Amino acid sequence: MHLHVIGICGTFMGSLALLARARGHRVTGSDANVYPPMSTQLAEAGITLMEGYAADNLEPAPELTVVGNAVSRGNPEVEALLERGLAYTSGPQWLCDEVLTGRPVIAIAGTHGKTTTATMTAWILECAGLTPGYLIGGVPPQLGDSARIGDPQAPFVVEADEYDTAFFDKRSKFVHYRPRIAVLNNLEFDHADIFPDLAAIERQFHHLVRTVPAGGKLVVAADAVAGAEALERVLDQGCWTPVTRFGDEGGIENAGGDWRYRLISADGSHFALAAPAAVSGEADRFVECQWAMRGRHNVANACAAVAAAVECGVSVEAALQALARFAPPRRRQELRGEVAGVKVIDDFAHHPTAIATTLEGLAPGVAAEGQGGRLWAVIEPRSNTMKLGTMKARLPAAVTAADRVSWFAGPTLGWSLDETVSECRALGVEADVEQDLDALIAKIANDSRAGDWVVVMSNGGFGGIHERLLSALAARGGEA
Repeated sequence: MHLHVIGICGTFMGSLALLARARGHRVTGSDANVYPPMSTQLAEAGITLMEGYAADNLEPAPELTVVGNAVSRGNPEVEALLERGLAYTSGPQWLCDEVLTGRPVIAIAGTHGKTTTATMTAWILECAGLTPGYLIGGVPPQLGDSARIGDPQAPFVVEADEYDTAFFDKRSKFVHYRPRIAVLNNLEFDHADIFPDLAAIERQFHHLVRTVPAGGKLVVAADAVAGAEALERVLDQGCWTPVTRFGDEGGIENAGGDWRYRLISADGSHFALAAPAAVSGEADRFVECQWAMRGRHNVANACAAVAAAVECGVSVEAALQALARFAPPRRRQELRGEVAGVKVIDDFAHHPTAIATTLEGLAPGVAAEGQGGRLWAVIEPRSNTMKLGTMKARLPAAVTAADRVSWFAGPTLGWSLDETVSECRALGVEADVEQDLDALIAKIANDSRAGDWVVVMSNGGFGGIHERLLSALAARGGEA
């Protein structure tokens, strides 16, 4: 079958195209911006890419067109598709019909941590020899491509996004996936461009809960920091599936029936998990793990991933042994390089909670090095929610774990960061704002010193700031 994908270079749609190619379809695709790494990954898979949207991209007419949720009415390709009466579907619906049906699906949902937790879960299953399928909204270096069919009988791990499905289907993507195991990792207000309030998102999460069978399992966060109250409101709307909760050992009321974790090191690089008594035989048997990740939030992600993998028959010990060798997906606490003692770290955090937990996880590592270095956050408020200013009041408190923060006011930001800078300073954080990327890079290169950790946070490419900053540091002649 000739399958055409509109919006193919998005992470989800590009991954879907790889799955379609693996199933033997001839795949073409178009996007407004065709660029690496997704364009390279698709081209290597033998997928024909067309830059820009045009009616001619549908010649010859594909047998089925998969429409990405980033395109809408008025798009010339969408208009031609409708005018000609060609067959079309959404990405999530195609994934359900062509890949997920008949397989045990593990859906990883939540406002934060979906990519990391999905990658952890797939990696654990892979290490256990189950050859899982997966679709992850990031690049997992240990697993290879961002999507894989895997063994048709094995579990399929899917990053379950609450964003809407397509211009013709405004339900959340995850309602299509019909999981047997669903992880509800956290729940906060986000996506202000499509959801009016938190209650609207809770309603979509309940639609997901409704699709999980009674013989399945819901793995639900119990930590207050993860929006546990919102998740409990979701379950209160009706639940027909057994629930196991996970969280910090101090916050779990029924320790015998839930997953607990404890931090052994302050930065979370050494932690321990205790499985429910029904799994381990004893409620207080903690199993330790040392790994490359940092932050309490990532330990919580690990707890959820282990709980999901154990439901597939993996032992707790085997799961933690896998995590001890785990490398995070790209752009999640990814060290992009170090020049003259200055580390440049890339992270996808773009919501106040994600910014705060990431910085809180990194700060102890800076202190532990004992070089007198600083944690310097460089943040681009770029998401649709951020551009609307919905979260701006929460931003100063989100960066208090940093020693310094530089805000970047891009051309599409619809509000001023000046007040945010003032409030950061009032909280004791050195802060500034730049509107010119070259000036921002020069400032960091000139003012940084050996021992500093510069963590760049954005959900976009940020003008290639990481490599440009490393080059600027190198050009400084090693003075730090």
